[in-house]
Amino acid sequence: MTMFSNYTFDSGNKEQPTNNNGAITSSNSSMSATTGDENKRKMIITPPSTSTASWESSSSDSLEKGGGEEECDEDDPFERGRGKYNRSRRQDVDDGEEQSPMTVKRKPNPRKELSFTAEEERAVVRKFDKKVVVLMAVLYMLAFLDRSNIGNARIANMDNDLQSNPPNPQFYSHALSSFYLAYLLFEWMAILWRLIPAHIYVSVLVASWGVVACLQGIATSYPVLIVLRFLLGIGEAGFTGVPFYLSFFFKREELALRTAIFISAAPLATSFSSTLAFAITSLSSLIPLAPWRLLFLLEGLPCILIAPLAYSLLPSTPSTAPFLTPRQKKIARFRLPSPSPPSTSSSLTALRDPIAWTTSLIILLTNLAYSSLPAFLPTILTSMGHTPLSSQALSAPPYLLSFLAVLITAYLSDLYRTRGPFLVFHACFSCAGYLLLSLSQSFSLPPGSWVRYCAVFPAAVGFFNVIVLTIAWNVNNQHGDPKAKSVGFALMQVVGQLGPLAATRLYPDRDGPYYTFGMGVCAAAMGMVVVLAMGLRVYMRRENQKWEREQGERGGEEGVMLMDRGGGGDQERGGGEAERGFRYML
Repeated sequence: MTMFSNYTFDSGNKEQPTNNNGAITSSNSSMSATTGDENKRKMIITPPSTSTASWESSSSDSLEKGGGEEECDEDDPFERGRGKYNRSRRQDVDDGEEQSPMTVKRKPNPRKELSFTAEEERAVVRKFDKKVVVLMAVLYMLAFLDRSNIGNARIANMDNDLQSNPPNPQFYSHALSSFYLAYLLFEWMAILWRLIPAHIYVSVLVASWGVVACLQGIATSYPVLIVLRFLLGIGEAGFTGVPFYLSFFFKREELALRTAIFISAAPLATSFSSTLAFAITSLSSLIPLAPWRLLFLLEGLPCILIAPLAYSLLPSTPSTAPFLTPRQKKIARFRLPSPSPPSTSSSLTALRDPIAWTTSLIILLTNLAYSSLPAFLPTILTSMGHTPLSSQALSAPPYLLSFLAVLITAYLSDLYRTRGPFLVFHACFSCAGYLLLSLSQSFSLPPGSWVRYCAVFPAAVGFFNVIVLTIAWNVNNQHGDPKAKSVGFALMQVVGQLGPLAATRLYPDRDGPYYTFGMGVCAAAMGMVVVLAMGLRVYMRRENQKWEREQGERGGEEGVMLMDRGGGGDQERGGGEAERGFRYML
């Protein structure tokens, strides 16, 4: 046998790794067999970079137990990255087999052996769509219903019943602000999606909304309502991590449409609330209860009823989905990229990531419109000269159109695997609508002009689409381990919720019927979104080009890691998504 500096070859010309000194050692001699039989060998094979001591074979008993090696579940994508390249790999030779002196029998890799067809994968995705996405959309619709119905309740005589004596014109704004203040303070609860099983976490949140929403229907004064709105904000703040939760089940290019289906429930909920308010208000003479109280009760009760369903159906990970077969569970795990092992440094890097901060600013600016229009549109329509009953009915069509537009845009965004161009288009569309509303007094348009009402449509369609695309953009481009992704998502939610606090002050009653200031602020905010989105897309394109040049220069060398410039510094990314194939989605 000929000895080389790093490898040895047996008579069959099979290449085997050796230690740093070019030899393979055993417990008795450098090439001796275990006692009693020359053909029965058990060896620990490690990469050439390890120390000489780690190459020594141990006793038969210790080897049978794994030699102290750390085991990792290769089937689970949340564990595959752990110690993938650093742990020792044990190779066993069966006692009864005739093997050449240097032949080793490798342990099968279950991930490499699993193969599945595109149709099998599509079947798994369809099940997740039907069982997870649809249910989360229904839950979010109920959440947004409980959040936004206060605008309809206000013009259904709530203001008169709860107002103090002497009246305080700021009470309604305080009720709106208390919700978003709680939303902001408890936004960190988005991280709990990683820590608490989803079926437990979600069912508790949903039940809490229902109870608090129903209690709003028996409020006796504005201070009581303000406290209840704060409690409602706490429950709904914990639900903001749904797009992050969906990333457990779907690929990057599949996420925008699923996020859109989930968030499109918001305009659908607002249109439903307006329609329900219209029906209740029109029948108010036949109902012994005040219409606004009945509105709160009817829209809070479904949450209590659906909470047990969420507990029984929602999976925490693909491997715990009760509606998948064992084979489908494996496919659901293996079709997704392996996450990197959690680390504190990667979480800190997420806090320095310009993509996370830019998308956070986009959400903040868009929330000025997204959070204010549903709460104030019935009042704005009433100030245009429409009756309260007509205002309830006229509030629904802009949101119905937004619902359809969100689904179409998200489908096209996933189809072409790009977010920026669609986001910029809808931000411009929304800006145009708000600009027309803010300048309508200068154009001498009457308050009740149908031109002003029609301008509400592009305003609403635009900002709903911007919200959906920005959330998907943030989740798509947060590379690294799951903990870092959750930190980046939570940052976007915390910063973004500063917008609604300001939005509750945009439409004071004294500014009616044109509300020029509030409309102008929303127009300016959407204009800034255009600038930020275009700048972010340029930045990510340049980073992609840098990575491509680096990969080309290194010639695809084994083990080479790309440099992560997203966090403001050059740091190595390893494992999971941090592979040479990662690119920002533009």
